[in-house]
Amino acid sequence: MYIPGFLRRLFKSVARPRADFGMREHVVQCMGPRGLHRMAYTEWGDPNNSNVLLCVHGFTRNARDFDTFAQALSNDYRVVCPDVVGRGRSDWLRVKSDYTFPLYVSDMVTLIARLGVPHVDWVGTSMGGLIGMLLASQPQTPVRRLVLNDVGPLISAESLRHIGQYTGKPIVFPTMKDAEDYLRQIGASFGPLTDEQWQHLTHYSMRPVEKGYVFIYDPGLGDPFRMMPILFDVKAWDAYDRVHPPVLVVRGAESDLLSRETWREMGERGPKAKLIEIPGVGHAPMLMSEDQIAPIRDFLLASGEEAGGESRRTS
Repeated sequence: MYIPGFLRRLFKSVARPRADFGMREHVVQCMGPRGLHRMAYTEWGDPNNSNVLLCVHGFTRNARDFDTFAQALSNDYRVVCPDVVGRGRSDWLRVKSDYTFPLYVSDMVTLIARLGVPHVDWVGTSMGGLIGMLLASQPQTPVRRLVLNDVGPLISAESLRHIGQYTGKPIVFPTMKDAEDYLRQIGASFGPLTDEQWQHLTHYSMRPVEKGYVFIYDPGLGDPFRMMPILFDVKAWDAYDRVHPPVLVVRGAESDLLSRETWREMGERGPKAKLIEIPGVGHAPMLMSEDQIAPIRDFLLASGEEAGGESRRTS
């Protein structure tokens, strides 16, 4: 019998009160092409819950982007949010050309093995979505359900050049307020956020240095953008078409990275994703408000029949 998402959440809240386990911080050791490196991750919810949700951030972001989202899902999942290597609390790689998707996928396989579960659900923003898509396209994938937040199998050269314009710039901000002002400028496409949310994002985007604050990622991530001109689109339709788990694609209605044409095609081929669009937001929805969290929660907790379905917009 079909039960609407809001009723299911109501019944769950009555039957199982939320237990506050708080956030925990951990590190897992991973193997790269030139030795070992540590990948940090945060964890929310019951550590004994066998239902695990992996939340993986965008190219220059970090695990703490998901704090609000993780708390909202922590009554249903053990929510795990890694800092992809080179970001957040994770190690930086000595050879910058080693920052590649095969390494990122390998690190996530190591993390899933550490968690000791046979399968995970996945929410990935931008780069984190591509990592999830590549893993979900593999035979015997551990990914049970996949949410792609404002990313797809076609990324234009223009979008990549835009990312390269701000990635790895050696900017030192004298104060945290200066850092917040800059983040608000380059992150305007995140959509309407509260002052508290901007302060949260800024706090966890920065690390202190002698003369102020800098971004908490390896500036070497920008090396590929500086080494050669970006002339061609990146296409990964072959991987997308091999994805078998149910897929939800969230698009910011004003996104300059996931075009509406690509988004619609993702609903028509391969796993035939369910599609939702967030008005008034570009790249990428930050999943910090209930109107953005609720449809993802409903998709992740839905029965098999409900996981597919028609496109819709959230208000």
